[in-house]
Amino acid sequence: MVFLVRRFPDPDKGFTDTRIHPAPDCAITWREDICLTVALSSPITLSEIDKLDVLCRLDQFRQWHSLDEKRFCLVCGKIITGRQIQVAGGTRGNGPLRLSCPTERCNSIPMDWVLPTDEILAKVERMVAEEREAAIPSPVTRGNGGHGCGDSGHSGIASRLREFAFHFKRRS
Repeated sequence: MVFLVRRFPDPDKGFTDTRIHPAPDCAITWREDICLTVALSSPITLSEIDKLDVLCRLDQFRQWHSLDEKRFCLVCGKIITGRQIQVAGGTRGNGPLRLSCPTERCNSIPMDWVLPTDEILAKVERMVAEEREAAIPSPVTRGNGGHGCGDSGHSGIASRLREFAFHFKRRS
C-alpha cells in the first residue's frame, strides 16, 4: 500500500508527489479511502528475565529492579506494574522494541510513568472510592414525593425529563 502526499514548496510550481511507505508493524483499516484506525502490532510475550531486561534498557527515565514495581501513568491515571506493561515491536527479531501502557486506548510511554508517591496513591484511592460510590444506586425522590431505588429505571435522563414536564402539566 502506497500513500501519495502533495507538497507545496512554491505556489508558482506544480505539485510534486512523494511516496510514503507504511511502517511494517502497523495494520491500517480503510473504508472508502478514509483511514479509520492505525493499530500497532500486538504485544510480544517475553520471559520474566527478558521482560525485566527490556524494561531496564528501554525505560531511560526510571530504574526497574523487579516486574512487581509500580508506576503511575500520567495519561490514563492508572497504577501499572512491570508485569502489565506491554512490549511490542521486534519485527523479524531485529526491529526496535517499544514499551506501552496496558490500559486500553492509552498510548503512554515510559516518559509518562512516574513512581507512585503517597500523594498519588491517596489520589488513586479517592478516585476508586468515587467510582464505587457512583456505581452504588442511590435513592431517588420522585415527583409524587415517594422514594424509589435508583436502579429501578427511574434515574435515566428520559425519566427525569418526564418528571420535569409532569410538574408543568399539573400547573396548567
